[in-house]
Amino acid sequence: MRGKGAIFLILLLGAGWLGYRFLPPHYNPFAPLQLSDPPGRITQFKLRRLTPQACSVLLDEANRQRLISSQPVADTQGTCPLENVVRVRNFGSVALSSSFLASCPLALSSALFVEQQAKPLARDLVGSSLRQIDHLGSYACRNIYNRPDARRSEHASAEALDIAAFRFADGRRVTVSNGWRRSDTQPFLRALLDSACQYYGNGLGPEYNAAHADHFHLGMRGYGLCR
Repeated sequence: MRGKGAIFLILLLGAGWLGYRFLPPHYNPFAPLQLSDPPGRITQFKLRRLTPQACSVLLDEANRQRLISSQPVADTQGTCPLENVVRVRNFGSVALSSSFLASCPLALSSALFVEQQAKPLARDLVGSSLRQIDHLGSYACRNIYNRPDARRSEHASAEALDIAAFRFADGRRVTVSNGWRRSDTQPFLRALLDSACQYYGNGLGPEYNAAHADHFHLGMRGYGLCR
């Protein structure tokens, strides 16, 4: 019996090794992240464990594929120093109300979020192509809610973006503040916020608290809080 048990264990381990060996890269949490990886928990895991060098390489590739237009910004010192930051000018065919500063993880996550979620959801739920994202900014050297006794905000390291509205090819503009309560636009906004945590560490909207009544806060801190 012991011999049979040992043989069974060897066969089981062998089958497991073969399964892992031939697992498609996008299903393998330890394979390098690729821009073509589908959204999901494995892609989210890969995004969260990217080294600065790997993030830079992927962001350069995203620029070449025109998923994003970004340029490196010199490191800064001071109260809220910035390192490995870029200035994001657009997300390919999706314009921005203005450029913004972003850490590499925020820039890369946002490029994938717009390409894989925002653009398809706009076509499916709004019936028009997404043309522009209006935002309230990313970098701000401050504590959370500007409270003197609070810890530094994600905005202090350019690791969060506040989005206020979306503009579409048919001329419509959907704001978070008004659209969240409208039956024709809430499905799009809710689906967008629900999908954010496949890319960001947190996504906060109107139902989180009054401070987020007019925007989505998309940040890199944490792992999966979106509401």
